[in-house]
Amino acid sequence: MMDPTTDNAGHSGNPGAARASLESLRAEIAKAVVGQDPAVTGLVVALLCRGHVLLEGVPGVAKTLLVRALASALELDTKRIQFTPDLMPSDVTGSLVYDTRSAEFRFQPGPVFTNLLLADEINRTPPKTQSSLLEAMEERQVTVDGTPRPLPDPFLVAATQNPVEYEGTYPLPEAQLDRFLLKLTIPLPSRQDEIDVLTRHSEGFNPRDLHAAGLRPVAGPADLEAARAAVAKTTISPEITAYVVDICRATRESPSLTLGVSPRGATALLATSRAWAWLTGRDYVIPDDVKALALPTLRHRVQLRPEAEMEGVTADSVINAILAHVPVPR
Repeated sequence: MMDPTTDNAGHSGNPGAARASLESLRAEIAKAVVGQDPAVTGLVVALLCRGHVLLEGVPGVAKTLLVRALASALELDTKRIQFTPDLMPSDVTGSLVYDTRSAEFRFQPGPVFTNLLLADEINRTPPKTQSSLLEAMEERQVTVDGTPRPLPDPFLVAATQNPVEYEGTYPLPEAQLDRFLLKLTIPLPSRQDEIDVLTRHSEGFNPRDLHAAGLRPVAGPADLEAARAAVAKTTISPEITAYVVDICRATRESPSLTLGVSPRGATALLATSRAWAWLTGRDYVIPDDVKALALPTLRHRVQLRPEAEMEGVTADSVINAILAHVPVPR
């Protein structure tokens, strides 16, 4: 693990050092969050691909703490919005405010102007407010009163939703779901992990004070920039590209689905596979990289037929069946 006092700017242009720093994120975040390595990896993949993440899990599984810990370990600014039915788009993007001293309107930035935005329970707000994030997620800018205002880089939206309680919620439309690069499921902890969580709390761990928990920056924006440049050079063979296309086309032909993966989803799977290959130390993509990222990249881009859902079929089971049947390139 790198020295917390190391200047992250020194890693700029050094992919090896950037990879080492990003790998050390797991150990650093584990000081605050127990047993969520796959979610940490997914968030790092999203940052490398300039994508956004949908976190799904019941309340109390440390979704908020995970994003705060990631921001702290990466020295990034983070803000949180609690989505409610009465939240307005301007509460997210910001608005023009009349300044009595200058006798003119000035722009007051909203919480979306940050590096890591935690959109808590995004499905509890109406579509009008949900859509206020669409431009930010896709164009990385916010337009208020006809003036586009760029968002900082890096910029990642981590939106959470509860998989159980749907009363009083507004399900995300397919167009917005497709804007999320990954959908990560945050499971309940194992028995031992839960014992570790309780032990930490009994010993004085305060989730609101990550500094006291020993969490320190181990990477920064310069590492992300160097890593993104290295990921862009990771080789993808024509056979791997065809494999990704075959998987996505198979979802469109599945009898269990009314909606398959779009070309945007296929592009996303190629990008996440590339980032995962680089993170694991290779400069080329293999079929196992595609398989490893297929579920989080595709599960929210397909729609089950009602009759399949009633029979207990899930998006994950359909995708796993497709992965088992689509020929793997040699």
